[in-house]
Amino acid sequence: MTVTAWLAVVVFLGAYALIATEKVHRVVAALGGAGIMLLIHATDAGAAFFDEHTGIDWNVVFLLLGMMVIVGVLKQTGVFEYLAIWAAKRAKGYPYRLMVLLVVITAVASALLDNVTTVLLIAPVTFLVCERLALPAAPFLIAEAMASNIGGAATLVGDPPNIIIASRAGLSFNDFLIHMAPLVIVLMIVFIGMCRILFRKYFRYDPERAAEVMALNEREAIADPRLLWQSLAVLALVMVAFVLHPVLHYEPSVVAILGAGILVAVTKVTTQDAIAEVEWPTLVFFAGLFVMVGALVETGVIGQISQAAAEATQGQLGLTTMGLLWASAGLSAIVDNIPYVATMSPIVAELVQAAGGNGSAQVLWWALAFGADLGGNATAVGAAANVVILGIAARNGTPISFWQFTKYGLVVTVVTIALCVPYLWLRYLA
Repeated sequence: MTVTAWLAVVVFLGAYALIATEKVHRVVAALGGAGIMLLIHATDAGAAFFDEHTGIDWNVVFLLLGMMVIVGVLKQTGVFEYLAIWAAKRAKGYPYRLMVLLVVITAVASALLDNVTTVLLIAPVTFLVCERLALPAAPFLIAEAMASNIGGAATLVGDPPNIIIASRAGLSFNDFLIHMAPLVIVLMIVFIGMCRILFRKYFRYDPERAAEVMALNEREAIADPRLLWQSLAVLALVMVAFVLHPVLHYEPSVVAILGAGILVAVTKVTTQDAIAEVEWPTLVFFAGLFVMVGALVETGVIGQISQAAAEATQGQLGLTTMGLLWASAGLSAIVDNIPYVATMSPIVAELVQAAGGNGSAQVLWWALAFGADLGGNATAVGAAANVVILGIAARNGTPISFWQFTKYGLVVTVVTIALCVPYLWLRYLA
């Protein structure tokens, strides 16, 4: 490798270490790394801002932006609070039934929206319901974070790593539904059964508290019924457009932005309120990350790594798939799965091409997606949703330690990844 290539590797590893250890804010690390990459000429403005292979992936950025605006408007209706109270009443105050309903709602919502947004909306209501039932909130929050990561794996928009993979691999919303969703349903059923075992000591039923919850009126949570129906109508149209991508030929990013624009235009929501929930630091973080990864592509580092990986597995697709699945799960447990997938996706793209491009070689993309999405459950820092849950818990006086989360997460991750092995092997490799 050239001197510039080695410098690019050092810069990237340094920024990655800062992101993983949280010594500085991840946005600062990503932007600082991107700036240094430009400074040392590992990339340039043309490649960083305009090249679809080595620059900022604007499809990812605008897809997230559009969905954040839609969810920000939907949040104002109170629909998520409604669902949580409804679930508590349907559970009749029984803790395990309540957990099952909450994790199912979280998983479904994470598949339609994104897991970070979902846990932000579900977690505060979980505190309310747990307080009413005199239950510890931590087990419910941990289960919801894991359910969001599992459920989010089912669709293109459910988990940020999927968005990156879809953009790099040219995969559609329907591709994720066909290849990821079937196993995700099975994994959720298994996870619900595991919750009964993992959290059994916390399921204490209090008849008096249950009666108080039954007295709540979930309809009071709906702050604006008209806005709710308008938001649901637009969200439904957006979902339909995602599914009809092969017919309409509109990219998901275009659909999301159009949906956000229509929702703001037809409702009384102000522009300030519509963009108030947009996570600008996350979008900027993505931009910096794409520039850094693009610099590794520009300097040839990614190409050499992918060639070495192909030689190590001797071109055996099955061995490559299983190695990628377990390695992705392990690495995503240590660092956030977003920067991991952003780094790995160009490597996997090279491996797919080396294995023949389309057809059975596409299994490598699903191995990367399952490994990264499910591996994020292993530790408290493995996925953005986990970090958000820990932050909310700390602010509400119920801190969840790293190891309190991880002792459950490791078990769930090993079981779910193990179930991916026969699925990938039998469906794509046998």
